[in-house]
Amino acid sequence: MQADDVKTEKDPWATVEWLSNKKLVGAEELLLVRATIDAGKSHPFHRHPTREEIIYVISGQAEQWVENEYRILKAGEMALIPQNAVHGTYNPFDEDVTFLAILSPLNGGEPNIVDVSTESPWTTLRETQNRPQVQ
Repeated sequence: MQADDVKTEKDPWATVEWLSNKKLVGAEELLLVRATIDAGKSHPFHRHPTREEIIYVISGQAEQWVENEYRILKAGEMALIPQNAVHGTYNPFDEDVTFLAILSPLNGGEPNIVDVSTESPWTTLRETQNRPQVQ
C-alpha cells in the first residue's frame, strides 16, 4: 500500500482513508482506516455488533467514550472497543484529531455499524457528564 493507493472518502462524521481491506490489499481479517474528525465534530455513539475495534490517536486529541466512560486520548494513546460495545469519538477541541481505526474480523457480517446516538441514554450521556457538546 502506497500513498497513491489510499481510497479517501468524506463521511458525515470524518474524512476516512481506507488503508486495509479485502479489495485494497487482500486482507482476510483486518480493516484499517485513518480518520480525521474536524474540530468541533464527532462520530457519535454507535456500535459494531460483529467487530471489535482499536482506536489509536495519531495527532490531536479525542474525547473517547466506551459505553458510559470516557477518556481524553492524545497522540500515542488508544482505546479498545469490545464487540458490540457502544462508543463514540468526539472532538470538542480547537484542532482536528486524526486516528487509526483497526477493526476485526473483516467479514463480520451485517449490520457492521448501528447508530444509537438518538437513543436513550446516549442522547444525554455527555450532558450529564458536563462534557462540551459537539455536532
